[in-house]
Amino acid sequence: MEVEKEHVYVNPTELENLSDAPFSGDEENGGSEERKTEINGNWIPATSITEAKINAKAKRRLRKNSSRDSGRGDSVSDNGETLKTGVVPTSPKGKLLDRRSRSGKGRGLPKKGGAGGKGVWGTPGQVYDVEEVDIKDPNYDDDQENCVYETVVLPLDERAFEKTLTPIIQEYFEHGDTNEVSEMLKDLNLGEMKYSVPVLAVSLALEGKASHREMTSKLISDLCGTVVSKTDVEKSFDRLLKELPELVLDSPRAPQLVGQFIARAVGDGVLSSTYIDGYKGTVDCIQARAALDRATVLLSMTKGGKRIDNVWGSGGGQQSVKHLVKEIDMLLKEYLLSGDVLEAERCLQELEVPHFHHELVYEAVVMVLESTGEKTFKMILDLLKSLWRSSVITMDQMKRGYERVYCEIPDINLDVPHSYSVLERFVEECFQAGIISKPLRDLCPTRGRKRFVSEGDGGRLKLESY
Repeated sequence: MEVEKEHVYVNPTELENLSDAPFSGDEENGGSEERKTEINGNWIPATSITEAKINAKAKRRLRKNSSRDSGRGDSVSDNGETLKTGVVPTSPKGKLLDRRSRSGKGRGLPKKGGAGGKGVWGTPGQVYDVEEVDIKDPNYDDDQENCVYETVVLPLDERAFEKTLTPIIQEYFEHGDTNEVSEMLKDLNLGEMKYSVPVLAVSLALEGKASHREMTSKLISDLCGTVVSKTDVEKSFDRLLKELPELVLDSPRAPQLVGQFIARAVGDGVLSSTYIDGYKGTVDCIQARAALDRATVLLSMTKGGKRIDNVWGSGGGQQSVKHLVKEIDMLLKEYLLSGDVLEAERCLQELEVPHFHHELVYEAVVMVLESTGEKTFKMILDLLKSLWRSSVITMDQMKRGYERVYCEIPDINLDVPHSYSVLERFVEECFQAGIISKPLRDLCPTRGRKRFVSEGDGGRLKLESY
């Protein structure tokens, strides 16, 4: 009895449990007849079973990849082939930089709206407001809102004090601005070391010039009341008097100079007038007694009309040109009276104006032109020769001084008729002494001499210049 052939199609999910061997033992029939398999009493062709397995395998692979490629626009056709409707990043780097969820859930949008991930501070354009304090926070403190934060500067110890203030004072000797020093000291926490500021300034000034001592006196006067008090200044001079035996080793004139500092401080109102009286009969140190005696003498001289603010002399570039011209003129006049070349040289150096030495050369040559005797001629020549050999006056300053005389000789000749002849003679003597160079000598102006023969002269030529 022949069995009727039927093609029955079942659900592919039911075929997953089928055996991998779809063929029966009737393979010896030569393949002329179609192979069949019985399922639930129904005979199904083998080709249909094979197609169902392929479709099931493709669906399993599609479900496995859907969790990784969710939301990437992939779709599957009816026969199991994947259709790409969008651009799929296939490189490993593209998958690592992708911020969309990989869990297979959601719409495939970036996590946290693009505000998540390493190095992200929020969505673009987001502005953070001031965070309000949560009162319910377990760490909340009532005093937290009223807390004021300030920068704390530790007080300077003795070693740090000297290391910090020494460059400040040395720089002050260059610019001379007391306001800048005051502002820099206010930024420091001096603590109990305030009284050491005048001590350090005076110690550095003892090794410097007279202009540095004048600037130190001004600095102490300006700092009193702003950075240091009068009590601190008195304490600082007390310490200076105690340290005089050590200061004398570096500065032999320390007792006299400290006495001048004390007298200047009393004159400026920084120290009380009874400061020196408090030491009477109580000083055993010889150097301290000499300093106090020097201060007492200077203060007593103020009663006679001498100004105590001129205790350090008048010198340095801080002085006016008019004042310096007056000082140089007095220097030359004192030299013509005393004849002491070394004293004149010392006074010129104490002025501390090497850039203004050409004024001394000019004034000295003019004095020679205005003089009537040979004494002034020789003394000025000796003075210029000494200043030139000791290098107190440089070649440039000497040249500028002579050039000024050359330019003004026409005006000088109006008052001194014989100035041209005297200048020629003096310039020649300076050249022979090696004070000036030959080109500078050749620049000396000369006036044309008028020579004529008079009837009563007997044919003699007049060599007098007019």
